[in-house]
Amino acid sequence: MTRSITVLGATGSVGLATLDLVGAAPEGTYAVTALTAHSRAAELAALALRFRPQFTALADSGQAAVLEAALAGSGLNWGAGADAVAEAASMDADWTMAAIVGAAGLAPTLAAVNRGKIVALANKEALVCAGGLFMECARRSGAVILPVDSEHNAIFQALGGVDASRLRRIILTASGGPFRTASLEAMGRASVHDAVAHPVWSMGAKISVDSATMMNKGLEVIEACHLFAVPPSKVDVIVHPESIVHGLVEHVDGGLLAQMGSPDMRTPIAHALGWPDRIDTNVSRLDLPALGQLTFETPDPQRFPALRLAREAFEAGGASPIILNAANEVAVEAFLNGHVGFLDIAAIVADSLDQGEGAFKGPVKDFEAVYAADAIARTLAAERVIVRNRHGASMARGA
Repeated sequence: MTRSITVLGATGSVGLATLDLVGAAPEGTYAVTALTAHSRAAELAALALRFRPQFTALADSGQAAVLEAALAGSGLNWGAGADAVAEAASMDADWTMAAIVGAAGLAPTLAAVNRGKIVALANKEALVCAGGLFMECARRSGAVILPVDSEHNAIFQALGGVDASRLRRIILTASGGPFRTASLEAMGRASVHDAVAHPVWSMGAKISVDSATMMNKGLEVIEACHLFAVPPSKVDVIVHPESIVHGLVEHVDGGLLAQMGSPDMRTPIAHALGWPDRIDTNVSRLDLPALGQLTFETPDPQRFPALRLAREAFEAGGASPIILNAANEVAVEAFLNGHVGFLDIAAIVADSLDQGEGAFKGPVKDFEAVYAADAIARTLAAERVIVRNRHGASMARGA
């Protein structure tokens, strides 16, 4: 039977990889229900013209004229703005790829979850900001959440249906990013170009910077706790620069099961796209003799404090994970725009968490509270960016 699919975040790296697999499948395997993007109107239009979705949505209303002109005469339905993206996410599709980066992806991902179908989750922030609420929504609607992050998808596969609570631990692997062997001094001088030059994976700028700080791995620890219902004490992180082993599970008898594969996002996406079956891909196959060896290291907590900050935020509970995520998004954007240095990113997150402890009390009981905490946390982080920016400018002048 034809599987109907929606791709939220179609012009990003995960969205494009998903559509690459869809386009390569035999005719009639998939039918595209909806496609969305943030602001890349021309790219979204090109995808819409190729895949002929029932509806195409662009979040940035300021680019609506570009989308309208590109789709003129095509007969395709489209919309612009947050409501249009929500409409796309709410359409009846068998399978939805949730690949909108950042907290902006929470609302449309929830809309997809509430339909009670399959949601392939590539958005970390939905679980980081609202993990308990999100998973409860999935339970109520009957939605199946399939992790697409290579690490969580690897754990899902390695579990093989075993209850994660019966494991000794889950192990997430990290490439170490571009600064795996760099000194703190070198990291302090790092440019945007240096930070986004990932040695293994091809990703967007924000995710690449998160990899460089290892905040992505901290967010993934939180995500794993919600996905697999385990405490953070059962989730470890090791550095594996070859990025061949994507995740491991250790059973109580000492047995260690790993999922391996080429560092290509099409593999975990294909697993989710075909689930519960497997589908063929043209991903490069592993040549183990050619690899020769695999190496593993312990992350350096001094050079990569983001891992500690993420664990502390999760254990603190309440709004702390929301503050962590919001402050990181603000700080990374400031770094990408040249307003702060690379090492300022973790420092801004730490300062925001310290300040936020007094601003937020008690549990976050609903999604309105999540959005409110996110907004306030962004204001706190933006203030810290200004302070750091002024301090850096003063140092540059020799003040």
